[in-house]
Amino acid sequence: MANHASAIKAHRQSLVRKNRNRSNRSSLRTALKAFSEKLDAGNHADSQASLPRLYSDVDCAVRKGVLSKNAAARHKSRLSKHLNSAAAAAHGK
Repeated sequence: MANHASAIKAHRQSLVRKNRNRSNRSSLRTALKAFSEKLDAGNHADSQASLPRLYSDVDCAVRKGVLSKNAAARHKSRLSKHLNSAAAAAHGK
């Protein structure tokens, strides 16, 4: 354990940041999972409607430092790809 006051404060701050980052990461994962469940259930219209909100959540994660810009772009690309392929499969049936 830290002995100096500044080290104790730095440790306390790191714990606060850790909890904040964990919460932000968890909320992002929850939103991604909810979108995936909607898509798997075949609810394409609802998935399409929730996509802008999910993009906003991903962008918020970038602002908060949970994701990098490239990771966010990759997530958004894959989300739209999955939505488009699911919609194409639904129209093909």
